[in-house]
Amino acid sequence: MSVLRTVLNNSDIVHPPGFYIIGFETLPFINVYFIFLAFVYVITVLFNCLVIYVIAFNHCLHTPKFLAVLNLAVIDVILNSCIIPSMIKIFLVQDNFVPFNLCLVQMFVYYTFGTLESYALAILAYDRLIAICFPLRQNSINTLKSMCCIVSVSWSFALGVIAFSVAIMTRLSFCRSVRVLSYFCDYAPVFRLACNDYTMQWWVASMLTFLLLAGPFTFIVLSYIAILVTVFRMKSLDSRVKALATCVEHLILVAVFYFPTIIIFTIGFYLRLIDPDQRVLSLSLASCIPPCINPIVYSLKTKDIKIRVLALIRKNNIHVEQHKIETIRVFQKKVNIRS
Repeated sequence: MSVLRTVLNNSDIVHPPGFYIIGFETLPFINVYFIFLAFVYVITVLFNCLVIYVIAFNHCLHTPKFLAVLNLAVIDVILNSCIIPSMIKIFLVQDNFVPFNLCLVQMFVYYTFGTLESYALAILAYDRLIAICFPLRQNSINTLKSMCCIVSVSWSFALGVIAFSVAIMTRLSFCRSVRVLSYFCDYAPVFRLACNDYTMQWWVASMLTFLLLAGPFTFIVLSYIAILVTVFRMKSLDSRVKALATCVEHLILVAVFYFPTIIIFTIGFYLRLIDPDQRVLSLSLASCIPPCINPIVYSLKTKDIKIRVLALIRKNNIHVEQHKIETIRVFQKKVNIRS
């Protein structure tokens, strides 16, 4: 408390040395959950990096669609890398203290890439919308240049909005509790610890909910309404089935990401009807699982990516076999020389 008193004497704003993350202290069998998270993180990094490698080093995949897929894979890796290692560190090292500035950095990274994850799914919906509703004009509307602009705007907007949202957290004073009931330095649980007025932060949190969830989700719903209208105007049943089949994987990603998050945010943030421990567990799952299953459900099931992944595996197997044969030959030569 000596640090707090010193700051209080020099300023009206009190910043503590840091916060204690206590979201998992009361949950039973938490060690099993952290083992599961470690597995999720390995799968996330492994498969998303595979997707990034395949798209980056195959020029035939440098198209608007696969640029959107690459964007999603990069976001997935960074999003889970921001959260899961720090959660595992709390479990392994038993150190749940996060310095104040690092807390703000973690908050910024998580909400930036959480927003970008939502936007990336909306960009993929845009790609499906153009491909199905405007098939003859797809190459002129959805160009690589236009997709680069869309992705760049989404990144710039998310970085700017979240930077402002986190910056205003420095205007709060924390002179009471520094125990954050969440699995990271979460925005709402942190500003609710403040001992001065946090009305601005509450409104910003509401705005973030709209920008993170409602806006992109509304765009996705409207896109699929347009897609369904176009599909049911097709005369051939086979054409309808093929068109809808290209949307199944994306719809699975949308359902996995949006539905749990919307329910948790609505019930937990606004209505506060959910148990705090259940909110922490549910929100951590809703945040960590989508980046893990995205490359499995969507990217690696795409025909073009699957073909190149299998070719890469075969190529590696051939190199391994050649290395084994070469090793055996060298060994046999050494044996013959000795004999």
